[in-house]
Amino acid sequence: MATQTYNANPTLFAPSAQSFRKNNIDTLWLKHSDSDSEEDDDDSPIDAQEVFDLLRSINDPEHPLTLEELKVISRDQVTVEGNRVTVEFTPTTPACGMANVIGLAIMVRLYRSLPQRYKVKISMAPGSHQHVAQGGHEFNPPESVHLLIRDAVTKQLNDKERVAAAMEVDAIMESINNCLSTAGRRGEK
Repeated sequence: MATQTYNANPTLFAPSAQSFRKNNIDTLWLKHSDSDSEEDDDDSPIDAQEVFDLLRSINDPEHPLTLEELKVISRDQVTVEGNRVTVEFTPTTPACGMANVIGLAIMVRLYRSLPQRYKVKISMAPGSHQHVAQGGHEFNPPESVHLLIRDAVTKQLNDKERVAAAMEVDAIMESINNCLSTAGRRGEK
């Protein structure tokens, strides 16, 4: 089965400095317990930089590039307020056909990494980083189309039943796991 590439030539951005937390043993996402005790009761606060470090090395579903390199996510698009984590991502093309997979990969990474007390909200920013040339013309849908797509993707990503249903589809989980295969690098190559 041939897959369609929505952005054959993405714009590549330089990643930010490597994670300043990678050598800090006390960070939330580096804790590994060999004991049977539950670590979810850890009350250690996290911040937006730590969440960004969790997400920065997720691969794009279409390219061997990270979401940070494609500027799909940046530190400024992550907020943490109390136990609420909000991540907004920006697709590389208008009407990105892989937006749901990218959003699900972000959500799965956070669900696997953060204690259960954190509530995660993922949203898609309207627009994109570049316009897609179609038939020699720049394709840039009207703002109303961007808003409709953004609202639909955001609604799907924050609906627990839709997310659970997506997780039951082997092909979707394979794509998500491929995206997450590099997530542990946290900015390293």
